[in-house]
Amino acid sequence: MQIKPKKSLGQNFLTDKNIQQKIISACSFDRQDTVLEIGSGRGELTQLIAPTAGKVFALEIDSRIISVLKDNCAGFNNVELVHADVMKFDFVAFFKKQKSKIKVFGNIPYYITTPIIELFLQYRSKISEVFLTVQKEFAERLTAVPGSKRYGSLSCFLQYYTKPEILFIIKKNSFTPRPKVDSAFLRLEVLKIPSVKAEDEERLFKVIRTSFNQRRKTLRNSLEGIIERKKLDIFFTKFNLSPNIRPEDLPLNYFAALSAA
Repeated sequence: MQIKPKKSLGQNFLTDKNIQQKIISACSFDRQDTVLEIGSGRGELTQLIAPTAGKVFALEIDSRIISVLKDNCAGFNNVELVHADVMKFDFVAFFKKQKSKIKVFGNIPYYITTPIIELFLQYRSKISEVFLTVQKEFAERLTAVPGSKRYGSLSCFLQYYTKPEILFIIKKNSFTPRPKVDSAFLRLEVLKIPSVKAEDEERLFKVIRTSFNQRRKTLRNSLEGIIERKKLDIFFTKFNLSPNIRPEDLPLNYFAALSAA
C-alpha cells in the first residue's frame, strides 16, 4: 500500500537508507532502553530500532499509516503501536509503571517542533535523552552560544534543562517529499539538575524573554521595566560588564545572577 505524505501533518519521510543507518548508530540504543518513537510513519526506522532496544513504543497520529506500520513491525514482539497525537500524550500516565527513564526518538513536523520540545521538557523527569530530526537552522538556535546571532531565549531555555548537540546534518534530498531546507539530527541529554542555579525559575525565564524581546536594544533598555536601573548598574559593576551589553552576549549563568537581583 502506497502512502503519500500528508502536508497538513508536516510529513516528510526519510528515505535515504544510509542516513537511516547513521541515525540508528548515533542513538546507540541497547536492550536496557525503552524508546518512545514520535511519528513512526511506515516503520522504516522502527524496524531498525527494534533489534537493538529493549522496548519500543511507536507513536503515530496518521490513521492511514497504522495498518502499514503494524504489518511492517509484525515480526517484533518488543514493539507496541500507539495511535495518538504526541501533543495530547500523557507521559506520566503512560509510563507510570516504568522504573527507568525512557529515551525519545523522532522525525517531528517542523511546524510544531518548539511545542513538542517544550512538552518533552515538561516530562523531563521521565526522560534521559531525546534524539530528533529538526530543521538545521532550528538546531543551530538550540545549540547557539553567547555572542552568536542565533543565541536567544530558546537557546537559554533549552540549555538550562539539557545539553544539546548537533550530531550531523541531513541534506534535504534525503526526504520525500523534499523539504526546502536541510535538517539536523539532534541529541538532547536531559540534565539531572539544571545547568545553572536559579533562585526562581519563573523569574529567570521572564528576565530572559524580556531581554530578547527587542534584540536591537541593550540589556539595560530591555529590562528597564522590570529591574531597577540602580540594580542593573550594580550588576554590571559586579561582573565587570559594559552597561551597553546586548542580551545575545550574556551567558546563561549571568542571566541567573541577574534574575536574582
